Order: sequence, then structure tokens, then C-alpha cells
Amino acid sequence: MKFKLLGPAVAAAALVGTTLTGGIAVAQTPSAPLAAAAAPSCLNGLTNVPAKETVKVRKTAKLNGTAVGQWNKGKKGFVCNDGKSIKGDKYTLCGKTSTEWLYGITNDTNVKGYVPRACIKW
Repeated sequence: MKFKLLGPAVAAAALVGTTLTGGIAVAQTPSAPLAAAAAPSCLNGLTNVPAKETVKVRKTAKLNGTAVGQWNKGKKGFVCNDGKSIKGDKYTLCGKTSTEWLYGITNDTNVKGYVPRACIKW
């Protein structure tokens, strides 16, 4: 007998759900991830800045961010955003531990992205 009453209860719940959503079935989906932050401005910056060590240039200021190229030791590049650093993943590279990253462009390969600040000479 309990099973006979279950059918009308489910139908009633569905009817109430459609009434509350204006007759349209609505599925709850997880919200989309936030859009990636815009890259820093490269209108102003520091020119001919060499790398202390060869480092990977990444799409994001994260150690697991996609590598798009590398900034080779001694090679010069352009540091965007007047050399202001961006907070990102913590790293221990080039003899320092930090969370500061720079956005720049390599001169020799024209690769643009984030590099650990500790690995760029000032």
C-alpha cells in the first residue's frame, strides 16, 4: 500500500516544482569558473631585463600553469606593468622563496607570460 501512495506524491512534487519555475524545468549546474584575470598592461615597462636563470614562461602565475616557452639565462626581455609584481603561487627558485611573479615578453623568442620574479635581474 505504501507504494501506491508514492506515485501521487512524486507527481505532486513535480507539479509544485514546475509551478515555482514558471512551467520550465530547471536543472542546477555548477557555476562557471571565473574568467581569468586580464594580463597586466605592457604599455609601460622595463626594457632589456635579463633572466638570472632559464625559467619557464607560463600562462598564469602558477607553478602548474601551462608553459608557453622559456626565458633563457642571460637573455633579455621586457617586463610589463612597470615591473610591478603579481601575487601567485609560492615557489622556491633561483635561490629565493616568493609568491611574486612578473609578466613579460622575451626579446629573442617573443614569448609572453608570467615568470618568477626571483629569476629576473633588476
